[in-house]
Amino acid sequence: MSIVTVISIVTIIVSIIGFRKEDLFYKLQLNPFKIIHHKEYHRILTHALLHADWAHLIINMIVFFSFGEGLLNYFKYYFGDIASVVFLLLYIFAVIISSIYSIIKNKNNPNYNAIGASGAVSAVVFASIFFDPWHKIGLYGIIPIPGILFALIYLGYSYYMGKKSYDNIGHDAHLWGAIFGLIFPIILKPELFQIFIHNLIN
Repeated sequence: MSIVTVISIVTIIVSIIGFRKEDLFYKLQLNPFKIIHHKEYHRILTHALLHADWAHLIINMIVFFSFGEGLLNYFKYYFGDIASVVFLLLYIFAVIISSIYSIIKNKNNPNYNAIGASGAVSAVVFASIFFDPWHKIGLYGIIPIPGILFALIYLGYSYYMGKKSYDNIGHDAHLWGAIFGLIFPIILKPELFQIFIHNLIN
């Protein structure tokens, strides 16, 4: 069983339990006020195991699994036997890093809460784009465009919507998760940047 499958199963199980048990839901969601003032640090990670509803869960897991297995294959090629560990590190650190901005911004707001694996899923998608920037991605699931173009649109949109802040979507988490996904391979193996440039211009 791959690490992608394991993460998917754990997320699905915890999310379904969270649908039914509000007390667990409230204990695991991202609440910056409780993280900073009550030292409930587990929330930084556990919020990624929760989802608002079935649609939220299904979309995140479909995208995660679709890109995750391909990314794991890239990791196997470049990192060998530790590929699963590398993938897990990407996922965990993406959850953390994609949450930092929201935690700082809302540290004194006891009413702010966030859930979902979208930040980590964005990291997986963008790490995949890093290895194959011209692979076609379905914009809105329909229009095929090169991954690198999708990345630019996604980053611009997430930044713009994050500034607007008039909906309940964690655009800041999407943005920082995506950026982390792009730089994570370079952090582990700097020479991969040359491969990215080669793939980009060829």
